[in-house]
Amino acid sequence: MSKKSSSGSGLMSSAGLMRYYEADKKAIHIDPKAVLVFGAVIGFAILMLNAVYGLWP
Repeated sequence: MSKKSSSGSGLMSSAGLMRYYEADKKAIHIDPKAVLVFGAVIGFAILMLNAVYGLWP
């Protein structure tokens, strides 16, 4: 009978996932609510600037 090696592809396939999660820990995390609020503030500022400078339809 042939022997199967204990260092199969199971460890190799999970190594990429482990590296991904380690890289994710170092990434900058921004709260989704902060992104929505920032977008709303920028949108409101654009509308106000259009109204002030007479570009409002």
